[in-house]
Amino acid sequence: MIYPSVDVLKTKIDSKYSLVSLAAKRARTMQEGSAELLSDYKSVKNVGKALEEVAAGVLTKEKQDESKVYEDEV
Repeated sequence: MIYPSVDVLKTKIDSKYSLVSLAAKRARTMQEGSAELLSDYKSVKNVGKALEEVAAGVLTKEKQDESKVYEDEV
C-alpha cells in the first residue's frame, strides 16, 4: 500500500495531472535544497515527501490569475 493513498490526494487536488505536476515541481525544489515543510516524513524520496505535503494540506495548487498570460499559452 502506498502512503499517502491516491484517494486522499484526490480530495486535496482536483486532477491527477495537476497532482503529478505539483509533486514533481516540489520534488525538484527539495532536491535543489529547499526547506522541508513537514517535521517528519515516512518517505525517503523527494516525490514521496512532496505527496505527503499535499496530503497534509501544506502544499496546494496555486490558482491561475485569469488576467495574466502565461508562457505556455502564447
